[in-house]
Amino acid sequence: MGEEQNEGQFLEGVRVVDLTRLLPGPFATMLLADMGADVIKVEDPHRGDYARYYPPMVGASSAFFQGLNRNKRAITVDLKKEEGRALLERVLETADVLIESFRPGVLERLGLGRQRLSEKFPELILCSISGYGQSGPNRDVAGHDANFLALSGVLYTNGGADGPPQIPGFQLADVAGGALYAALGITSALYRRHATGRGVHLDISMTEGALSFLIPTIARHGAGTKEERGKGMLTGGLPSYRVYATADGRHLAVGALEPKFWNPFVELIGAEHLKGQSLIGGDQGEKIAGELAAILGGKTLEQWEEIFGDADICVEPIRNLDEVLESELHRARKVFFELQGITHVATPLTPRDRRHMPPPQIGGHNEEVYGELGLDADELARLSDDDVI
Repeated sequence: MGEEQNEGQFLEGVRVVDLTRLLPGPFATMLLADMGADVIKVEDPHRGDYARYYPPMVGASSAFFQGLNRNKRAITVDLKKEEGRALLERVLETADVLIESFRPGVLERLGLGRQRLSEKFPELILCSISGYGQSGPNRDVAGHDANFLALSGVLYTNGGADGPPQIPGFQLADVAGGALYAALGITSALYRRHATGRGVHLDISMTEGALSFLIPTIARHGAGTKEERGKGMLTGGLPSYRVYATADGRHLAVGALEPKFWNPFVELIGAEHLKGQSLIGGDQGEKIAGELAAILGGKTLEQWEEIFGDADICVEPIRNLDEVLESELHRARKVFFELQGITHVATPLTPRDRRHMPPPQIGGHNEEVYGELGLDADELARLSDDDVI
């Protein structure tokens, strides 16, 4: 079948110029860098990516920043200066992809708008990540992850039946709605360019990315199923698919929907009379869930783990982060690795055998990258003295 997916750096030879900051863009370019792309992170020479300064600090930059920026090279350039913009265009002459996450219109104001880039670099793939897209009534509106989730409807669906909507435990719209769609779009556009020889502009709206998570939900809603928060088949409305507390304040995630999982599960907990009732919802489902809660709340998590053993029942303990880091599952899959005192997480597309570059210092590759463009030491010194880089 050829090489394993985790052994290949599929994007080797692709150069990505990254103007993004904070989370969505850097996450997307981390994925590309892990897969072998030469990602050149472009930062303002006076401050750089704001994420460099988020606490806690580990060495010269934050743990947050370091977790997102491995395997990249970093240069500085002041895009507010004409000479800086000209210098960026020299970098773009060698690039396949430009990714940015400014507010819509900023690139145009810098003289680097879509039309100019398309004319000067017809093969360049431009990827723009924004909260609400490059057009539409919210084009210029500020927002963060919670706002994108709110306007997509995702936040409305998240939470228990008896409480308010709950913000997820991570930046869902930023990462899944923005970064993942950006990376997928870029790799698809690279494939298309082989056939056409032309670049494209990818307009990635994080709100629309989040909205896409509701495709099945909206399909059911449009067909007449008005699903209430916390009462859907996969959102807590069935006794066979929800979270239950144990006696020691820990929790079990029960996903025993099918009879082949549910029936042995209720046998193991001493509730054989509940066989065949995994898909009952409504008031009767709540009665069943209450009975399960009383039973599962009578023993500790460790006791239930011993009882369940290796049973194939789709019930798992909810692990805290310390436990996740020590997990036999993740250790066996080589998910974690260390770089300069920071624990990094491999993605499903990160080659497990690659040697990782540590996150770059601000402007740490100015001499290297600009040298590749033919700038000598004297020119670099002048640009630095003039605050261009």
